[in-house]
Amino acid sequence: MYKIAVMGDWDSIYGFAALGLACFRVEQGETEEAEKTLRRLAEQNYAVIYMTEALAAQLSAEIARYRTRPQPAIILIPGISGNTGEGLSAVKRSVEQAVGSDIIFGD
Repeated sequence: MYKIAVMGDWDSIYGFAALGLACFRVEQGETEEAEKTLRRLAEQNYAVIYMTEALAAQLSAEIARYRTRPQPAIILIPGISGNTGEGLSAVKRSVEQAVGSDIIFGD
């Protein structure tokens, strides 16, 4: 069975535990630990990994490795510090790749 995880700073992700999602605390600046955690989750049958935008900014090269794979789907979410817009940009890129044009935003 597939699982769902959330990665990021504790203040941004602890609420997801109430929904039954596995929460993995990774603080700002712990890039090596975050990369190891992401690889481990990908190997352990996690189909969806929610990640704070701030953490994703540190792991862009590692996330790119999974972009063309069917699993895991890495979905960016705003953190406690606010929305950077990167999550919305990632959705836009995915839609353009899948459909061939921007059908959501119409740019």
